[in-house]
Amino acid sequence: MDPLPFRDPGLPVEARVTDLLGRLTDEEKVALLHQHQPAVPRLGLAAFHTGMEALHGVAWSGVATVFPQAVGLASSWDTGLVRRVGEAVGTEARGFHHRDPVAHGLNAWAPVVNPLRDPRWGRNEEGYSEDPTLTAAMGTAYATGLRGDHPRYLRTAPTLKHFLGYNNEDDRCVTSSDLRPRVLHEYELPCFRGPIETGAAVAVMPSYNLVNGRPAHLSPLLEQELQTWSPDGVAAVSDAYAPSNVAGLQAYLPTQAEGHAALLNAGLDSFTDQDADPTLMIESVTTAIKDGLLEWSVVDRAVGRVLALRFRLGEFDPPEDNPYAAITSDVIGTHGELALEAARQAVVLLRNDSVLPFERGTKLAVIGTHADTLFEDWYSGTLPYQVTVRRGLEEFASVSCTEGVDRIALRAADGRYLGVRGGVVGMGERALFDRFDWGDGVWTLRDVGSRRFLGVAEDGSLVATAVMPGGWDVRELFEPRSTDQGVVLHNIVGGADNPATVQGNRLDVTAFAIERVVDGIASAVEVAAQADAVVLVLGNDPHINGRETQDRTTLRLPSLDLVRAVREANPKTVLVLVSSYPYALDGEEEHLPGIVWTAHGGQEQGRAVAEALFGVFSPSGKLTQTWYRSDADLPDMFDYDIIRAGSTYLYFTGEPLFPFGHGLGYTTFEYSELEWSDGVARVSVTNAGQVEGTEVVQLYSSALDSRVRQPVRKLQSFQRVRLAPGETAVVELSAEQLWHWDVTTGRRVVEAGRYELCAGSSSRDIRSRLVVNVPGETIAPRTGVLRALDFDDCDGVRLVDDEVVFTRAGAWIAFHDVTPEPRSAPPGTKISVAGASLVLIADEAGVRVGEVR
Repeated sequence: MDPLPFRDPGLPVEARVTDLLGRLTDEEKVALLHQHQPAVPRLGLAAFHTGMEALHGVAWSGVATVFPQAVGLASSWDTGLVRRVGEAVGTEARGFHHRDPVAHGLNAWAPVVNPLRDPRWGRNEEGYSEDPTLTAAMGTAYATGLRGDHPRYLRTAPTLKHFLGYNNEDDRCVTSSDLRPRVLHEYELPCFRGPIETGAAVAVMPSYNLVNGRPAHLSPLLEQELQTWSPDGVAAVSDAYAPSNVAGLQAYLPTQAEGHAALLNAGLDSFTDQDADPTLMIESVTTAIKDGLLEWSVVDRAVGRVLALRFRLGEFDPPEDNPYAAITSDVIGTHGELALEAARQAVVLLRNDSVLPFERGTKLAVIGTHADTLFEDWYSGTLPYQVTVRRGLEEFASVSCTEGVDRIALRAADGRYLGVRGGVVGMGERALFDRFDWGDGVWTLRDVGSRRFLGVAEDGSLVATAVMPGGWDVRELFEPRSTDQGVVLHNIVGGADNPATVQGNRLDVTAFAIERVVDGIASAVEVAAQADAVVLVLGNDPHINGRETQDRTTLRLPSLDLVRAVREANPKTVLVLVSSYPYALDGEEEHLPGIVWTAHGGQEQGRAVAEALFGVFSPSGKLTQTWYRSDADLPDMFDYDIIRAGSTYLYFTGEPLFPFGHGLGYTTFEYSELEWSDGVARVSVTNAGQVEGTEVVQLYSSALDSRVRQPVRKLQSFQRVRLAPGETAVVELSAEQLWHWDVTTGRRVVEAGRYELCAGSSSRDIRSRLVVNVPGETIAPRTGVLRALDFDDCDGVRLVDDEVVFTRAGAWIAFHDVTPEPRSAPPGTKISVAGASLVLIADEAGVRVGEVR
């Protein structure tokens, strides 16, 4: 018997999808709208589900190769490396799929390409950079690796997260990110456009927040922008529980049927909601169709886009046709060498006052919470092995180690102690706990005997069973509250509705006296004073004070008192920061001869850091975010207008702690004068030092004659170049990002005029400059008659930089060249637009914009 047409690999995907849709019943189509697509046995369709977490390795599936966090990968500024990491992760994803095709899908939910606008964002570790050009380049590289380069089949189906304007965790489902046109088109959209235009990404996930007053899952940009960029179409899969938020938490529409209809009409194709239970979705969509809110053609479009991914993954073709189908579970966890290479390139040398590299045989004190511990994050796989900083350094030096934390006992008012036996916590024989103070008023407590962390079980009882804090609800967090009777330990997860208890007594009302058995700082000082040099390793636990659902409240590094005490005891102290985000150091940077940063780097982090400190290689990592000196340098967390707020390196005019693009090495590079022709800048770079090294040559531009506010400096392109001592290379860098979004014409425009091109080692370390004349466009001011624009609830008009902005439900309409410059104006105010008069008219129809006269 001839195969059914949809099983014919010789037909185009579109034809196969059309044939399969025609064979499905209406009920089957609706069921296929859910993340967990059921099997259709009569057609030979297996069960399928969207979503495999693959941010920096396959996550939530057990042991797998763990690479540095995304922000660490991007610090390499090496798109080739990031692509190879994507290939490795995609290969291991195929291995998991081979092990269990139902449990392990091939729709990879990665990469995250939200620009890192604010370093306090809880999910900072998941993104690449505060710069859209660098973000797009890294997202494209990683997605390309995930999807593979076969002309027909996908290794995995990469999904970009999270569309759009998503940079806050606090109240993320109900807050609106206000994006005026220039911020939208210049800053947000390019991060997504790059990976989609190249075909690297084949799907996108909208974000939880609202954008300009509308749920992001209902954004018209899903169809108006994303689908127009893609050569093969983009499937839109929802974030977890977001669909029911539209008529739930967000109360944007009154019923779930209306909400689900609006989601599909806006361009959503798959509902990730209610875990594996499709009942709400099926009932809502069925009601929407019956009530005329939804057409079957829209359902066909949505189901068809996800089916197209399944065809491109090779599900319906003979396995021998698809090279990725031959990948077995033997590949899982086999990419340790690549993990080490990535961890090396993620190391950023921030400061070096002749202290590094160390000489072999140096007697080292290795101190800090991260000295002998590796941390996993929420989207991390299980580490197959662990090379900590201490273990790495022991290959080069004699090492003494201490965490520098207090060791305490907890004594109740009746004289009994908190004790631990077999993971059970009760009042009795005294237990000792290592107290980790993570700042922001939270502790974790590790039982010394079992090395398990104190936490709260589901039933509220106190236990000590966790190897590390973790999980969606981190049950190992305690907030110490001082009372007249002592310190009460309030469990962050337990709360008033489910208080933690020990032997029937509520923990959050039981006062303890803190008996300090070991002074952590004193022990650290003692170890530091006896060493030739100190490596002080500090940072964050990715599950605490900055993670999904929680933004940071401050940039300040906790444990600065430990930093101060240790460097006073031994001035030859190198601070190694292992973190998901930038820190502020409150001036301590001036007293430390060496500072190194790396993101949480996976299984090989310690070896990479040790090799960098001892000069096995010259560090080449560069910061992808500005490190600010204090919280005062940042705008409000919810202010997404980077132009007005003066945020990110693009518009920040203050003095950063460490600038965007910064990173030192053990050699020096000299730059020639810039040359320019046909849109390409050329510069010669020479290694003027004594060791081989890699320089990341960065090209920036500044618009000198623009009539609108442009970035102080904007990254155009970059290139890594590896040079032996005395070697010279000619580096060519393109300048294709000279455009800005013109609000008067609604498109990208390169203005005619002078541009300064700057080549250098960072956004502030410029080595060569050249002013060039660019023959772009001259945009005339807006004149003539404005068409009538009707608003029911216009909340006035205000000036934002060079634009007059009228707002209604968060929608922005902007005009250039306005005088005078009122900050706000009531209806009826006359404002000059390009020398003419613009009048806001209020009448019974609401507020409307009149003519320019």
